[in-house]
Amino acid sequence: MKGAAPIDAMRIPLLTVLLSTLTAALSPALAEQRCDTSQRPLSAPTERFTDNGDGTVTDQSSGLMWMRCALGQDWQDGTCNGTAQTYAWPDTQDAVEAINASGEQFFSDWRVPGLRDLAMIIERGCVSPRINLTVFPGTPTDFFWTSTARADDADQRMYALSFGPEGVEPHAPDLAHYLRLVRTAQ
Repeated sequence: MKGAAPIDAMRIPLLTVLLSTLTAALSPALAEQRCDTSQRPLSAPTERFTDNGDGTVTDQSSGLMWMRCALGQDWQDGTCNGTAQTYAWPDTQDAVEAINASGEQFFSDWRVPGLRDLAMIIERGCVSPRINLTVFPGTPTDFFWTSTARADDADQRMYALSFGPEGVEPHAPDLAHYLRLVRTAQ
């Protein structure tokens, strides 16, 4: 079987090339969150949040109650399931009103968070996404709307905060972003 060696020798490099290509193509989808506490402590540690047992947490430092999942996802078996929905800014208020009217989330005073509120749950020591995934599992590494308008902006842009590398940017209201709701805990 002297002829078998050249074929096997050709298969290994071909297999290596195929696996490398597949790994490179899937790596963004398979990227895992990385957190570094060597320089500073976590900014949004799990201990800061009280699990209310109903898909919400209360931030003890701010007194705000957060939905653990982005709208479109469901809290089930200790995690966020399903696909988060995106909304153009004009549709966010309809989404909030529907949640508040339905009573599904136990309260009727949910709102879109302000920029400062949403920035408080950023985990500065982590990337991909920049949020505590124990507290807010399944959070997309992308932009979320805030209720903060850019001052003196003729285009009526609203600030959006990304849990990816982008940070905070003013965005046109017709762009579609994710939504996580908040309320003042009582």
